[in-house]
Amino acid sequence: MKINIASNEIIHFIGIGGIGMSGLAQIMKNIGFTVQGSDLNQSKNTERLIKSQIKVYFGHHKKNLETATMVVVSSAVKKNNVELKYAKNKNLPIFKRGDMLANIVALKKNIVITGSHGKTTTTSLVANILLESGLDPTVINGGVINSFKNTAQLGKGEWAVIESDESDGSFLKLPITYSIVTNIDKEHLDYYRNFKKLKKSFLKFIEKTPSFGKSVICSDNYHLKTLINNLKTSNFLTYGFSKNSNYQIVNVKKNIHSSIFDLKVNLRGSKIDAIKKIKVNLLGDHNIRNTAASIVIALNLGIKIEKIKKALKKFLGIQRRFTKVFSLEKREFFDDYAHHPTEIKAVINSVREVYKNRKIICVFQPHRYSRVKALKNEFALSFKASNEVILCPVYSAGEKIKYNYDQNNFGKLISKKSNTQVINIKNQNELKNFIKKNLVNDELVICMGAGSISNWIRQIGDELK
Repeated sequence: MKINIASNEIIHFIGIGGIGMSGLAQIMKNIGFTVQGSDLNQSKNTERLIKSQIKVYFGHHKKNLETATMVVVSSAVKKNNVELKYAKNKNLPIFKRGDMLANIVALKKNIVITGSHGKTTTTSLVANILLESGLDPTVINGGVINSFKNTAQLGKGEWAVIESDESDGSFLKLPITYSIVTNIDKEHLDYYRNFKKLKKSFLKFIEKTPSFGKSVICSDNYHLKTLINNLKTSNFLTYGFSKNSNYQIVNVKKNIHSSIFDLKVNLRGSKIDAIKKIKVNLLGDHNIRNTAASIVIALNLGIKIEKIKKALKKFLGIQRRFTKVFSLEKREFFDDYAHHPTEIKAVINSVREVYKNRKIICVFQPHRYSRVKALKNEFALSFKASNEVILCPVYSAGEKIKYNYDQNNFGKLISKKSNTQVINIKNQNELKNFIKKNLVNDELVICMGAGSISNWIRQIGDELK
């Protein structure tokens, strides 16, 4: 459905503090629409919105919608939300975030990045290359890109770089020119109900690629490899460490601050055999793959290799992706968004590769009881490369059902499966006291989770420094 928005429309976002909602709200404000919204809690996202002169109400109330003429709703908002019910009673036009985003970017050429993991980093890398190449893209991302300190940017160029959300199926609504699929994993099964339906949605996404575009697919991921065999189209390119990749990662060198690798091109008729000594300020095989995907897109857009390599060298990363928060003498504290077993394992293993003899302590705050229940054994196996795990209470993200979850039993399972020591804590204050009393040497502490753990460690740092 095409949206026609008059200049006197007032668009209200329910759940505006979400990373995807806040980015879309900023883009629409920058286009010239009157935008406001509500959220239950203050956050860095709401701070950025307020600085952008977007009115944000805290708490959900009918009165917030008194002047609103249109509503955008996050998939996280429940059907019984008081504002959503009020909007329905007033017969206001109501759009899901994915529908509104699809209409806003309909006039752009779109590079859409999806996957169970790595899409925020990959989106940021692609956006950075296009920015450095003077293409001035519109960007809507799932994390704060350090180079422009925001999740979203309205560009004057013809390209949009969009992190798409597979969690509620809305990624199928976006118009695509080029796409990247980083991987498929057992995630968001609360929406899809089973893994087969999730894979089928990714198949549909890839097959949406138009004849004048390309889908760029990671050939290292087992589930993507099986999907490739079932594709009705051959309009795709592959990347990864696999020898069968069209763009193969070879000659990798890793250090504490960066990764260096070559990209071998296995394409008939290609004028390029290989790109040598690509450097990016990211750690881990997963981020090397993300970088390779961004290069494939850039090459297909005709961006010169020298500009690509220069942009990657200048890449400043994304907040909450192994972000250093503070130091106490030789002890270093990092913050990371990892909240799925695959992500946790990738982060810890990449850190262990370059910090070989450091004591690595993971502070883990599980996110959603349903995720812990579905992936309990996978979580328990994720911490093998760490020396110690500090287990926090589950961040419920609004879930009320606890599924008979027991923190002590979960801690014992992690200790057994990952062969590491596990310490249970009850709250932020206990975490602070543990850090004060038990960290004495050059420990490297990684705080992981999609909930409040990021705020915890920053507040603790301010108190201890």
